[in-house]
Amino acid sequence: MGTLHIDRILETCIKRGASDIHLTVGRPPVLRLHGHLRSLETKVLEPEDTVSLMKAITPERNQQELQEEGGTDFGFAFGEAGRFRVSVFRQKGNLAIVLRLIPSRLLTFEEIGLPKICAALCRRPRGLFLVTGPTGSGKTTTLASMLNYINENFDRHIVTIEEPIEYYHRHKKSIFNQREVGNDVPSFAEALRRVLRQDPDVILVGELRDLETMEAAIRAAETGHLVFSTVHTTGCQGTVNRIVDAFPHEQQEQIRVQLSTNLIAVLSQALCPRLEKGMVAAYEFMVVTPAIANLIRENKTFRIDSSIQTGKKYGMQLLDEHLLKLYMDKIISAEEAVDKARNPGEMEAKIEAVDRGLPLSEAFGSTLGKSEKDREEPDASAGKA
Repeated sequence: MGTLHIDRILETCIKRGASDIHLTVGRPPVLRLHGHLRSLETKVLEPEDTVSLMKAITPERNQQELQEEGGTDFGFAFGEAGRFRVSVFRQKGNLAIVLRLIPSRLLTFEEIGLPKICAALCRRPRGLFLVTGPTGSGKTTTLASMLNYINENFDRHIVTIEEPIEYYHRHKKSIFNQREVGNDVPSFAEALRRVLRQDPDVILVGELRDLETMEAAIRAAETGHLVFSTVHTTGCQGTVNRIVDAFPHEQQEQIRVQLSTNLIAVLSQALCPRLEKGMVAAYEFMVVTPAIANLIRENKTFRIDSSIQTGKKYGMQLLDEHLLKLYMDKIISAEEAVDKARNPGEMEAKIEAVDRGLPLSEAFGSTLGKSEKDREEPDASAGKA
């Protein structure tokens, strides 16, 4: 039952173009298709089904971790068709499994719709490039595309530190080494401690999830390496604040200075279901210009949004601007634009203005000035406190 069954489920997932598989007791297997959950027309899973499905794909080491910790994560290749990232966990005393399909083909910048300036930023010899957004927003795919671009065009030593390894990269023009936390190295912090002795040019840190990892990543960028990583935040302004706030109060000023000189760009993305079928990414993009570096250093991050608006020539844009454009181009629905917007009320007003045929200056102008002022108020009072 186990292997045969899991192979059939994996094949169905790949054939239908689903992004995830959910296996839990009391329901048939469920696929996430274009953002929606769809049950397969098979039997409802019993406790022994999820156990045998788990055993069919889970390495010995991870089965042991599941016993001890109540959960485990790993990745595995399904022939040439693709790789899956797997999370096995206990719930109500039974096993549940979630598998995320990592496509085998790497996408180009054009296919993903990345700003053109990303290619130039990938050429930089040093600095920190952050890709942010909620889980499942395509951060891994975006980073894999950037690393693939470097791999194809430049002779660099690229070292990735991932948990688990998602996209497998081959050596092309660059040397590509991928270290898996838990398999090749015990922790992100340990891998980062050692990586600087490995003569790297480009370092990918899977996620900046704790203080130690953040410090090490900033230090690596400072010492002349191009560092890519992800943070679970929305918006560029929020990302800068999140990193600074992770540090103890007495270190925050120093971190602001370090970020202002080492951060080169933040790409914040949200994945939206298209009206047709498939998904499209909406982006907020910030390139750290001298003006933005100043705002970071002087703790005036509330002004970042208006700097992004005036930075169009660098390819900068706010998430809500891109969402509105996707709606106007009839790529996503109005509900989706409002759901994913950072300022849903403002987005509703803009969509209404667009639908009534008002000029865009009216749709944007009046509300943007107001929101900028609103954003400034709390910060001014916080300074006095």
